[in-house]
Amino acid sequence: MKKRILCYGDSNTWGYNGETATRFPEDIRWTGQLQTLLGEEWTIIEEGMCSRTTVFDDPIIEGTNGLKYLHPCLSSQSPIDYLIIMLGTNDCKQRFALTPKNIAEGLKLLVKKAMQPGFWRKEPRILLIAPAPICPECESSPTGRDTGICSERSQHLAYEYELVAQEFGCKFLDAAPYVTMNKTDYMHYDAESHGRLAKVLADFLKKEL
Repeated sequence: MKKRILCYGDSNTWGYNGETATRFPEDIRWTGQLQTLLGEEWTIIEEGMCSRTTVFDDPIIEGTNGLKYLHPCLSSQSPIDYLIIMLGTNDCKQRFALTPKNIAEGLKLLVKKAMQPGFWRKEPRILLIAPAPICPECESSPTGRDTGICSERSQHLAYEYELVAQEFGCKFLDAAPYVTMNKTDYMHYDAESHGRLAKVLADFLKKEL
């Protein structure tokens, strides 16, 4: 039976190309490369959505609250062998006025929801990925007209996320060492970063499962 891996994230899981404002093709996106690296005995389920937050309703963009969609997503994609969550970048936008700890508290609610019975082939197994920090240059780019001041709080997510992982017995990965932001909006991963992240995750999953 194929191992089913659900990748739950935002535009950097969806594969947004910040240089062209389009979507990277499947063979560039980290989820597509992960599927290739792992092979036919695995099913990588891509559940990325642009502007998705952990648990917060965006007053401007409808339907981006990650908590509200997580239960139906897990239900429709069950049984799941592993859940990868990489969210928090959009929570850093100035309009939410959140601290890094506030964002991590939102992540906790996602973990609690995901750990409910009924979604899993066996026991819940979750990897929490701290997204790479937004570059300060984002705030002076055209994208900064939307995000506002956002980079500094993003730099502290890894610390807070690791504490959440320890509290709930999840695995933790900091994406920052493997990721470079594009030089247009400074918020989305460049093409090479997708490949590096896919390789790290393939090695991790092979060891875990």
